[in-house]
Amino acid sequence: MRTFFASILIMFAACGPAPSGSGDDTDGGDVETCDPGAQEACYDGPNGTNGVGPCHGGIRQCADDGRWGACNDQMLPSTDVCGDGADQNCDGTADNATDEDGDGFTNCAGDCCDTATSGCMEPDKVGPGAIEVAGNELDDDCDGTVDNEVVLECDTGLVSNSAVPLDYAKAMDLCVTTTEATHLWGVVSARFTRADLTGVPNAAQRAIRPDFGATLVQHGASMAVLSTATAAATGHTNPAPTSWQSTSHGTGSQFPADWLAANGGNLPNAPGCPAPANPPFPLPGLFPANDPILLELKIRTPQNAQSFSMRTNFMSAEFPEYVCTAFNDFFVVLLDSGWTGTPANPTDKNLAFYVNGTSKYPVGVNLAHGNTGLFQSCQNGATGCRGSVGGTITTCTTPGLAELQGTGMEVLEPGSMACQATPKDQIGGGTGWLTTVGNVNGGEIITLRIAVWDTSDGAFDSVALIDNFEWSLDPSEPGTVIDVD
Repeated sequence: MRTFFASILIMFAACGPAPSGSGDDTDGGDVETCDPGAQEACYDGPNGTNGVGPCHGGIRQCADDGRWGACNDQMLPSTDVCGDGADQNCDGTADNATDEDGDGFTNCAGDCCDTATSGCMEPDKVGPGAIEVAGNELDDDCDGTVDNEVVLECDTGLVSNSAVPLDYAKAMDLCVTTTEATHLWGVVSARFTRADLTGVPNAAQRAIRPDFGATLVQHGASMAVLSTATAAATGHTNPAPTSWQSTSHGTGSQFPADWLAANGGNLPNAPGCPAPANPPFPLPGLFPANDPILLELKIRTPQNAQSFSMRTNFMSAEFPEYVCTAFNDFFVVLLDSGWTGTPANPTDKNLAFYVNGTSKYPVGVNLAHGNTGLFQSCQNGATGCRGSVGGTITTCTTPGLAELQGTGMEVLEPGSMACQATPKDQIGGGTGWLTTVGNVNGGEIITLRIAVWDTSDGAFDSVALIDNFEWSLDPSEPGTVIDVD
């Protein structure tokens, strides 16, 4: 690229101002005339490079028309050739080629397409920090092979009660780790906290599972499980299951401050439902967010990615009795990104929401109100019988009900709590697998906060399953929809 521009400068030199006698370029002024046949030193390279490394000036001669001709026999800067010990770009250091496309990698650092003349039209999207794109006839990730399918499997053999937060990223199929100091993509860090990024959740609230009852993983061998009770289905160990209706760890925190502020200090809610308690009932041991658990992931995105998706599945024992009440347990996926493109990410950062016409529903048990279609792992019938707004759900499906088996939520409701006497309803219900999407800038460091908590009390618990994280080269409509695969 530099050689190309140097050639342009040479062509203009014939009618441009003469350089100073020192060999440096001069600026501006009228065309300088000269005595035909006269010669002088010249140099068309950038200031400060003449005499550095192999770069040197040449001689130009005054033509018969009294104008200076081209500068001959000069050596101009070019891209460093890696590993030869020479300083071809004449910046005073050998083997440090310039990062022409600004992606953080030089050709000496493994960028196989640093300029458009290298064979790719968008060099900023090709380099060691990119993911391979099948079928475009480019070596996107500069691993030496064009269009090779890169299959990353990292969620086999993970311990169910692992105390290593990065293992939960692996369970979600985020296999690559990196550091903030490098431009390579991957998970920079991971940690578990409560909803407001303070304190530590109970260890039993997290697990890595190969299944959750009859609900199976979406990719690989494992998925991450976060719960306000115990992250376990029937038959699981380390940790073992506890009651979905009466487990409380006695822990709590504030809500995520930026998310709450973006919603005007009020918890967002399904249209037509009473507001969740904020602050909660003034009883001892209750918090704004009860039994919260949050997995925070800092991730450098691939330089050619513009969005990501992951599979999510929310189940709650608040269904069906407490649908459309103040007990709307929350599941949030908060994204911090510098993305300013179209479609825009939500202003409150939460990707766990569903839009139905002009109505916006945060993911929670109140998705079951109004037949949104996003609650499918459940039993059809009456809802909200323990609250102020009753209703009926008809969107539960037979496959969805089958996936609920073995979770512990398919057990028939004991006592007189049930909304229906015949058929007696079950402990809980869920959404089934959904797809959650957000937009990102290539090469930036994003923060994902994935959290679940009990709202208004610590009983009647909820659980979130997360799996199959994937990058995409194109922006997508942010939010959460029914999984169509």
